[in-house]
Amino acid sequence: MADYNAPLRDMRFVLNNLVDLSALCALDAYEHVDPEMVDVVLEEAGKMASGVLAPLNHSGDRQGSVLKDGEVTTPDGFKEAYREYVEGGWNGVPFDMEHGGGGLPWVVALAVQEMWSSANMGFTLCPVLNSGAVELLGAHGSDELKATYLEKMISGEWTGTMNLTEPAAGSDVGALRTKAVPAGDGTWRISGTKIFITYGEHDMAENIVHLVLARTPDAPAGTKGISCFVVPKFLVNDDGSLGARNDLRCVSLEHKLGIHASPTCVMSFGDEGDCVGYLIGEENRGMRYMFTMMNNARLAVGLQGVSVAERATQHALSYAVDRQQGRHPGMAADQSVAIIEHADVRRNVMTMRAYTEAVRALVYLTGEAIDLSHSHPDADIRDANRNLVELLTPLAKAWPTDVACDVASIGVQIHGGMGFIEETGAAQYYRDARITPIYEGTNGIQALDLVGRKLPMNGGEVVREFITRMRGLDGRLAEAGDDFAASRKQLATGLDALETATGWMLDTLPRDYNEAAAGATPYLRLFSTVTGGYLMACAGLAARDRVRAGDNDPSLPAKVTTARFFCEQLLPQVAGLADVAMGGKDLMFALDPEQLAS
Repeated sequence: MADYNAPLRDMRFVLNNLVDLSALCALDAYEHVDPEMVDVVLEEAGKMASGVLAPLNHSGDRQGSVLKDGEVTTPDGFKEAYREYVEGGWNGVPFDMEHGGGGLPWVVALAVQEMWSSANMGFTLCPVLNSGAVELLGAHGSDELKATYLEKMISGEWTGTMNLTEPAAGSDVGALRTKAVPAGDGTWRISGTKIFITYGEHDMAENIVHLVLARTPDAPAGTKGISCFVVPKFLVNDDGSLGARNDLRCVSLEHKLGIHASPTCVMSFGDEGDCVGYLIGEENRGMRYMFTMMNNARLAVGLQGVSVAERATQHALSYAVDRQQGRHPGMAADQSVAIIEHADVRRNVMTMRAYTEAVRALVYLTGEAIDLSHSHPDADIRDANRNLVELLTPLAKAWPTDVACDVASIGVQIHGGMGFIEETGAAQYYRDARITPIYEGTNGIQALDLVGRKLPMNGGEVVREFITRMRGLDGRLAEAGDDFAASRKQLATGLDALETATGWMLDTLPRDYNEAAAGATPYLRLFSTVTGGYLMACAGLAARDRVRAGDNDPSLPAKVTTARFFCEQLLPQVAGLADVAMGGKDLMFALDPEQLAS
């Protein structure tokens, strides 16, 4: 089974050429950070990812987490690995130094997190959910709640969860039934059941801080009547020590297609009528608060797509280089070549590599916009980047996770029959990847969010400005001459299709929601792939410029070729997506359910 090698060179290329890391480090908020420090952080994170987490990936998948007598035991080695993770300070990389965090830019934290998820996605889901919980509590919690919980959660000594989903309320969060009743002493009593709670119970941290959505008495129906509560596994004494066990428990673990190491819990709150919760912010604003965590989680899930695609690509390439099978015309019958020499395998490997580099660029670009939206001194630039984050988040969640499934599937294909055998490890990446288009808002929901909420922002000006930004690359591509002529043509064609479909969506949405919604998923794929083409063209030009400036880095010519491959071989495939996106709803609703079932 192939080892995991952290793609530090690829990550640094994006950070220094597609993202302006130096400019971020020059901001007052990051005055303690410089690119050299970031290099050291990435180097050390890569060592832990490859040396500690990756060796536990396959064994953790085979062993899984186990529930017995209300306690969850994680796979062998996980508890020790988590202790090393906490002691290394890795959990606090992007968080405020005021509470013990490292204060690094989010885009750097994304690069670090990419390595964790590539090495061991099942392990990494625990700190990923904790990061989102820290974001929510830091943004909306009272000073008392922050003082009680943030430092321990930022260090990773305690972990956080997100409790939205219920048996009768999946993506329709507004239908949830969990109750919160005031106890008269400033606390609340929580009762209800939540499902699909990642690391809702485990043995890696001494306390688990659940963020729970619930309804208070007389709350209005739907999402307007949802409040958010801190519900710890162990209550916290005034001196910060752990007190009594709260009235909550894990009643079962889900048996899943993948991510077996990660315990996905069914949580029951208040079976004895004494589950203590603490209100975050104001009543009936919980859904608004939870979106702070959900947007963080959606970008993290998109990053998981990048991570699994990277790991599957490395695994498949290693196999393709070693596996001898078949021969070229004219070779002797007793001769053979590595399968990487066959044209179809080469196409598959190039496809995996190009898609992986494109989705990494998209997620990191979104991370840079988050940093600028928080920390740039110019209010207009902060606002512009806040809008860009809103626009790109559904793309950055949905496209990388769809790509991860495609890339992991190609990886199984490259292994041939051995890819279908668990011992090779290729199948695990496909099984693990398959959850990513589903959780934290299915990719269909992301498409509806893009079309229904994000495109109309500022009367459509946000999306138009981003398309104009992408069109601005045309001059540089023209100056690059024949090498990028075909890429330039395909990007222009893709942008034309995107602009046409965007205009249609903006015109159609106010008149007929379902007419626009019917094409939302192909539209998101169109938008994402064109954005990927733009970013890959930027990458190709940057690599070419560095070569011409005398940079002898041997990876740079490959960057140029991979960028051209994406633009010339993958980007043209979106040609028909605009017509599909604008195809309307008639065929979608032409058959009634009985006809569909017949």
